[in-house]
Amino acid sequence: MNFSQVKLVVTDMDGTLLNSKNEVSPRFFEIYEELKKRNIHFVAASGRQLFSIKEKLSPIKDEIYVIAENGGITLKAEKVLNTYTLPLNEVQEIIKTIREIDQAEMVICGKKRAYIESKDQDFIEFFKEFYVEYTQVDDLLHVEDDDFFKIAVYHPTDAEKHIYPSAQNFEHKFKVKVSGEHWVDLSGLETHKGNALQKLQDQLGVDKSQTMVFGDYNNDLEMLQLADFSFAMANSHPNVKKTANYSTKSNDELGVESILEKVILP
Repeated sequence: MNFSQVKLVVTDMDGTLLNSKNEVSPRFFEIYEELKKRNIHFVAASGRQLFSIKEKLSPIKDEIYVIAENGGITLKAEKVLNTYTLPLNEVQEIIKTIREIDQAEMVICGKKRAYIESKDQDFIEFFKEFYVEYTQVDDLLHVEDDDFFKIAVYHPTDAEKHIYPSAQNFEHKFKVKVSGEHWVDLSGLETHKGNALQKLQDQLGVDKSQTMVFGDYNNDLEMLQLADFSFAMANSHPNVKKTANYSTKSNDELGVESILEKVILP
């Protein structure tokens, strides 16, 4: 496989670049320096909060492009390149419905911070891995002074089984994505990693034949379709394996790094 034309590398975070301990490998940062020497752009594209992505990639956070909140915001350093937001009335509509789902916990994802009303300490400890900046409030319906990207809904065992059947009733009006084992995300219809990546490709003058994308879950599907070099992780959801053109090893086996090693060969 000839990677000489690659100009843009895009990778999801959880289940992809991060291992099961939520760590980025030291080898990745070495590879990144080689990508930079070759003028290859790097994008971290995740359902995570912007602040969390920057924390994980802190040594290079001001050099790379970041697509956060499933495409809700795209930026480089402190310069915002693109955003998609949800009107407050639609946020409140979703909150009222999700409250009826047993064991569901909600995160309102804003530009300033995330908001939760849960008092469940197990959930809060889990949630803090993905959301660095957050506020605990008494009632999410009273959160107003922010720009909202999405609502992330958590289930302790299986979000696809227990959250998605109710959330999919919103699909005529919102983008509904199973984004992980425990998460379903609801956002505006235009808010997804694919739209964010397409705009970035246009800004950089890069096309599918020059783009490499790595992903593992359903919120990666649209962006995988924008790359000729699209890779599903060995630990991917079946839908991702069907969509990607190629496959690589799991996130715990340095699947991303093993492909990027070939990109940086002389």
